[in-house]
Amino acid sequence: MITNNDMAAKSRKLRGLMQQKLDVRGRDLRQSFRRAGRQLPRAVRKRGAELMRAEMQAHNPKTARQLDAEAIERAYEVVRAHLEAVDVGERRKARILSLAGAIVANIIVVAVLFVIWLWWRGYV
Repeated sequence: MITNNDMAAKSRKLRGLMQQKLDVRGRDLRQSFRRAGRQLPRAVRKRGAELMRAEMQAHNPKTARQLDAEAIERAYEVVRAHLEAVDVGERRKARILSLAGAIVANIIVVAVLFVIWLWWRGYV
């Protein structure tokens, strides 16, 4: 059986990892996972949904007895392992390269349109 304290500890650990690795804050798991959104793979979001449901049920002693402790532990391990494997430096580098690529693509489009405009006006 999962107690409210066990679930609260798991929730705190995951929210701390999300804040550290994804820069996502939230008052509970539901808000943290919602803010993380598509930064997480589909399988991890699915396990996160299980943990959110378990967190809500753990507050009530009657529904806490219905929780499957092994399934919750597996879901917790999947999410925790994924979050610990996230490389913050690599994410930052990928974000900067993506932004630089978009800027370069826009500059190329503007330059091509400018040359076409010059050709159309008869300057080239």
